[in-house]
Amino acid sequence: MKLLLIRHGETDWNIAKRIQGGTDIGLNQDGLAQAAALAKTLSPRSGSICALYSSPLKRAGQTAEVIGEYLGLPCRRVDTLREINFGLWEGLTWEEVKTRFPEEFKVWYQDRRRARPPEGESYQELLERFVPALQGLTENAAGTGDIIVVTHSGCIMSFLSLLNGTPLHEMAKRYKLSNTAVIEIETDRLLNLTPGTPN
Repeated sequence: MKLLLIRHGETDWNIAKRIQGGTDIGLNQDGLAQAAALAKTLSPRSGSICALYSSPLKRAGQTAEVIGEYLGLPCRRVDTLREINFGLWEGLTWEEVKTRFPEEFKVWYQDRRRARPPEGESYQELLERFVPALQGLTENAAGTGDIIVVTHSGCIMSFLSLLNGTPLHEMAKRYKLSNTAVIEIETDRLLNLTPGTPN
């Protein structure tokens, strides 16, 4: 049994390199086309896929809906699959963050597992909601088929870092994801996984 983690399609903020986080940005036309292309790629596997879930944010939900139409599956939105909240940094580029919030950025950059952006969420807090969510979804579908979860790059990269013991400050270098990238994981690997200790 496999878990297919999928990053949503492209948005205008992706092109502008703006931090999206919890801001509810929808797909652009290229993003919708990417979702359709991915759905066609996945359609031969439709018989082995038993469930489709997504983050409640538009960009993930729209991607999942396109996939669901091709596979004949309803999409269930799960709040705990949403992207990390970057607080006051959302809508800015990383260069703008460094300029406007130099001290806060320095603290966050040095300990991004536990430090929070102003009015935002830490990666530890993200993992503490995201990991149990994945475990719950896979337990519910045990033995019935593979599961698709459409979510966000921050969720997937931090999860892969935890799963593989990679320091979080290396996640963008090790696990950078294109829009509609698919990561396949054997669900057995989730059984005893915990959000872990800081790294």
